Amino acid sequence: MSLSNPEEIYYLPGMGGRLDLGLGKELLRRGFSVCGRETVGEFKKLNFKDQINAVKQDLIGQFWTPEARVIANSFGAYLFLHAQLELEPFPGRVLLLSPIVGGSSHSKTGMRFYPPRANVLRQAANEGNFPTTANAVVYVGENDWQAGPQALKDFCDATAIELHMVPDRGHTLGVDYVSNILDDWFLV
Repeated sequence: MSLSNPEEIYYLPGMGGRLDLGLGKELLRRGFSVCGRETVGEFKKLNFKDQINAVKQDLIGQFWTPEARVIANSFGAYLFLHAQLELEPFPGRVLLLSPIVGGSSHSKTGMRFYPPRANVLRQAANEGNFPTTANAVVYVGENDWQAGPQALKDFCDATAIELHMVPDRGHTLGVDYVSNILDDWFLV
């Protein structure tokens, strides 16, 4: 694997996601080589710290260049952000879709979501200890109770990460919207 191949994407899908389905399938359809970690199987069986370490090793070993591109979705973005917390700022470009930055709950349904280390990212951001990635952008649906638009706004404000709030969308931004995001993101 080349360290500077612009046709390679490091992709981290959401919980239970695979590299060849969903967004990964679309990246493959567009002619990109998709590398990363599926959040199923053996990787899912690892404890959270080992998952973070695996992502860190991937990034440092294969994608630590200004030309590198990372796309992470939902829990995959949570893994990327936790890995980033233990590294220098990532030198490449990063696209985070509906990223999780901590625990959340849905007031209408009573559903709750609390990932491991639920307060770590927000605390690091609030204390000014998050290593801001200069070329990162976040997209989140304004109705996304899992990612929590207000929590993401606060996180992005504290870390100077560009945030796009998507009207009338939830955690799943939709193929139509994500396709437009990809069109724009790959032009830069």
